[in-house]
Amino acid sequence: MARSIHKSAGWMLALLALMILLAGCGAQQEGAEPSEQGTEQKDKQEEQDAAATKVVKDEFGEVEIPVDPKRVAGIYLEDYLLALGVTPVVQWYHPSWGKQDYLRLEVPTFDITGSIESLLEADPDLIIVDGAVDAAKYELYSKIAPTYRLPESILQSPPDIMKAIGDVLGIPEEAEGVLSDYHKKIEETRMKLQQAVGEETVAVLRLNVGDKTLALFGIENRYIGNIYKEMGLTPHPFARDMTDFQAILSEEKIPELDADHIIIFPSNGSWDSEENQEAMQVFDSPLWKSVPAVKNGHVYRADRTHWQSGAIKANMMKADDLLNWFVQ
Repeated sequence: MARSIHKSAGWMLALLALMILLAGCGAQQEGAEPSEQGTEQKDKQEEQDAAATKVVKDEFGEVEIPVDPKRVAGIYLEDYLLALGVTPVVQWYHPSWGKQDYLRLEVPTFDITGSIESLLEADPDLIIVDGAVDAAKYELYSKIAPTYRLPESILQSPPDIMKAIGDVLGIPEEAEGVLSDYHKKIEETRMKLQQAVGEETVAVLRLNVGDKTLALFGIENRYIGNIYKEMGLTPHPFARDMTDFQAILSEEKIPELDADHIIIFPSNGSWDSEENQEAMQVFDSPLWKSVPAVKNGHVYRADRTHWQSGAIKANMMKADDLLNWFVQ
């Protein structure tokens, strides 16, 4: 009898051990399920976030764009994207003007004068464009991806452009941070230039390599107007009174360009480019040598790539140039 009871107890202990073991396995399996479910939920949430859209108003009306775009093309707006920490999927290129070398971008180029194939291959989920894009091009780009065209009313204001792009990308706080640094640098530059240059006049010229002419940039020019409006330099009357963004400086007007300081850059390439050497012969002419700034050694050769851009990073680079040239 005692042996039977002992045997029964053994079976009961064995059965209990088996039940505990099975319960433990079940607990482990149940413990794994929330993790797997969490991963699935996270993946689904990410998919939902990627698919989420919002409606914004641009120059041509309302457009539905991604809330959280991952592959952004900013045509000639790459400067702003980089300032916000966003690397564009393509970079602007023009056969006559090259690309924006100062950005040092290592992404495929998009020739804005040719086929849109390279833009299509880049597979953007959002395209942002500026005033160079008319309604027809806008419609073309919109067939590739949702396209936001900056409002015409803000194209002359780099800070407003930065705010608009920050809002479109859903990162307005980053845009505010960039602008805080920008305004601080520009204000510091303005104060230093005022002390160093005062009311001495400045003119900005471009050597047009193709036809060997000199173009004068006016105060409304979106590329260089900020050196007058934001950094406080005094424009030469020719630039001050211009209503056009730029105009060819005729030969008879060259001797009348009595600006105290002249900033000049080539239309393409660099000052060392072989193809620019023939155009640079204009600087050997008696007319050019008669200009006061030339006589006084106050002509400054600039890098075209950031001087032909009015964007945030480019403007801060211009500020560095001006401080280097004018402030001892």
